[in-house]
Amino acid sequence: MKTLQLVVLTFLSLTIFGCKGEKKEATDQENNTETVTTTSDKKEEDVTKTVAFKLEPKSDSKVSGKVTFTESEGMVNMTAELTGLSEGEHAIHIHEKADCSSPDGKSTGGHWNPTMEAHGKWGAKEGYHKGDIGNFKADTEGNGYITFATNEWCIGCDDVKKNILGKAIIVHQGIDDFTSQPSGAAGSRVSCGGIIE
Repeated sequence: MKTLQLVVLTFLSLTIFGCKGEKKEATDQENNTETVTTTSDKKEEDVTKTVAFKLEPKSDSKVSGKVTFTESEGMVNMTAELTGLSEGEHAIHIHEKADCSSPDGKSTGGHWNPTMEAHGKWGAKEGYHKGDIGNFKADTEGNGYITFATNEWCIGCDDVKKNILGKAIIVHQGIDDFTSQPSGAAGSRVSCGGIIE
């Protein structure tokens, strides 16, 4: 009789522990499914977009370089690396058209200004163009580097006041004085690149 009771107890113990294990496994599988579903439900704003292109010399200069725009979580980050510049400060702007066909870079049109503001330093309460990036420095060897970030741009969105695709980056020989209208008296256009996918 004791042997029979021992066998029944052992059997019941195995059954109880076995069921708990199956229940835990089922819970883990449910959790994994939820995680996969959450991961696959990415919003469009969470997708990272990147546009990179080369800058070519204009106005008989030797200024070239590379620009990269990256959009993530509603922010667009720009980095520009240039060579062949004269030492000192230079202006960089976004211009209206991604057309670098003319030798002087003027085929890009004026500054990109979809909000029809006065020219000025980025963020100025008196107004500024969406293309008014500003100035950066070149070292004694003619190398320059600038980074810029804003939520006032986008890459390929439907908002014409934010979308930078189809525009151009222009680097100028001189500095932007942030006051002269309509473009800051920054001098000749020494490098150009179209912002296109």
